[in-house]
Amino acid sequence: MASKIDKVFYDIGRLEILAEQNSPIHRLDPRAKLLVTIFFVLAVVSYGKYAIADLLPFFLYPAIIIGLANLPVGYLLKKLLIVSPFVLFIGIFNPFIDREIMVQFGPLAISGGWVSFASLLLRFSLTVGAALLLIAITSFPAVCGALDKMGAPRILTVQLLMLYRYLFVLVEEGIRMIRAHALRSFSRRRPRYRIYLQLLGNLLLRTIDRAQRIHLAMLSRAFSGEIKTVRQFNFGRSELLFLLLATGALITLRTTHLTDLLGRLLLEISQ
Repeated sequence: MASKIDKVFYDIGRLEILAEQNSPIHRLDPRAKLLVTIFFVLAVVSYGKYAIADLLPFFLYPAIIIGLANLPVGYLLKKLLIVSPFVLFIGIFNPFIDREIMVQFGPLAISGGWVSFASLLLRFSLTVGAALLLIAITSFPAVCGALDKMGAPRILTVQLLMLYRYLFVLVEEGIRMIRAHALRSFSRRRPRYRIYLQLLGNLLLRTIDRAQRIHLAMLSRAFSGEIKTVRQFNFGRSELLFLLLATGALITLRTTHLTDLLGRLLLEISQ
């Protein structure tokens, strides 16, 4: 049981490990990557609920970023699958609400609900995948620093950074408690439901005590609400070139029906 939790803990921090690589994408200023990601998400969500073919060319962006940054595709897909039940639960009712037939393939009739459901899955994969890529090539603390440099409310960026940082502290406390229970339990491999409740209560008390110690430690070090990082932000020519090329490509994908153009081209070639 404890070994499985240790594995999950390592899996949580793997995005930060990936962000420490030294590829051309990793070396770019976080502000440039954040702006491109925001622009990408806005372009994807701006389509109508029945858009499917127009969304497919947007998969070029994550494919290029994964290739340039040398990221593991299987790991990112697994992360997407973990959160996919949320969007499945939201969109699974679409076929029962929108029953108007939109596509007919011989005897097979596809309603608008199924089309909107497929469109929702595509937009979810693109937007959440872009957020995962941003963390994997930037790191979450660097994203918070970029938000602070771009004028976001400092209280928001500090809270996000603290929440992310002490999530690992909370998981470490939970791992120690589960490991201690496993070492003292010889007859059961998994704690019973009543034991889980006791462990959660104990974890809550430890969390409160740890939060008080952290607060006192921050006050003793004259913490003023500003998160200081070692990494220096430098928006130079490389970042400007990346921003212009990426936004230009996204604008082209959004304003042109690339799939229609490719279909017409293939028809002309076949004729």
